[in-house]
Amino acid sequence: MRARLKHTFSYRYSAPVLLGAHRFCLKPRGHGFQTLVDFQLTIDPEPNSLFPLIAASGDEILRARFGGSCDSFRVEASSTVVSHTPPDLQTCLEANEPLLPYPVGHLNGDLQGSLGGWLPNGQHDPAAVDMAQEALMGSDQRALMFLDQLVEMIQDRVKYTQRHVGPAWPAGRTLKERVGSCRDLAMLMVEACRCVGLPARFVSGYHLVDPAPEQYDLHAWTEVYLPGAGWRGYDPSGKGPVDDRYITLATSSKPELTAAITGCFSGPAGVSSSFDWLIEAEILDPVAPLEASLPLG
Repeated sequence: MRARLKHTFSYRYSAPVLLGAHRFCLKPRGHGFQTLVDFQLTIDPEPNSLFPLIAASGDEILRARFGGSCDSFRVEASSTVVSHTPPDLQTCLEANEPLLPYPVGHLNGDLQGSLGGWLPNGQHDPAAVDMAQEALMGSDQRALMFLDQLVEMIQDRVKYTQRHVGPAWPAGRTLKERVGSCRDLAMLMVEACRCVGLPARFVSGYHLVDPAPEQYDLHAWTEVYLPGAGWRGYDPSGKGPVDDRYITLATSSKPELTAAITGCFSGPAGVSSSFDWLIEAEILDPVAPLEASLPLG
């Protein structure tokens, strides 16, 4: 699929303010099952410095520093992306589907950051452990069946709802409330996967559903590392395995590090701010040529 995206943020302040350093996770992934054709970031006021860096996850993020005061702040990210549905997992794994729980010592050490528990001592949320054990019992210890079972259990026990404010909830709260946003469900799946030795991380991006909604919003899902198949996306608030209609912006073992914009401002006492956003998406070609995303060198 070839798609054109535009994501606009507009901030207004009741009095002139000074903008602090800002971090932008707005550049779509340009490797794997996704090719970035073009990307433009427009910022007003123009920053004194703007530079890219490669995050621990391998994604490219941008940092900006500003000078002077302003009473408005506008950011517009425009991109064209080509995406493809990943290869069939059964084909990738053949007869080597991982059995669970997966031995941690068999994994590449680079994946350790995607195995840690949510609690301060590194242990997993007991609610996530219970869910993972239940999904494991119904999966014959096979990784793919476990993931399918886990998605089904999450959707059965948690009602999906939109929630635009606040961080992702921990697994225990989501299961207790029995309701959660896409980021809450994503973190529940992340935690449950880690309980059985499967590295997992949080993903922020866009889901270009059909038919298109009246207004698009940022979406969140989970990426799970399957030995023999690599990182693969699963959407517990959708249909499970992701397809070419998912556009990845940023990934991290910590969801707060995938926020589209992170920054601060300072101003006179009592200054207030308002915020508007708009995501526009246009599908240019629902079936993009495979060679566009899998270049050979």
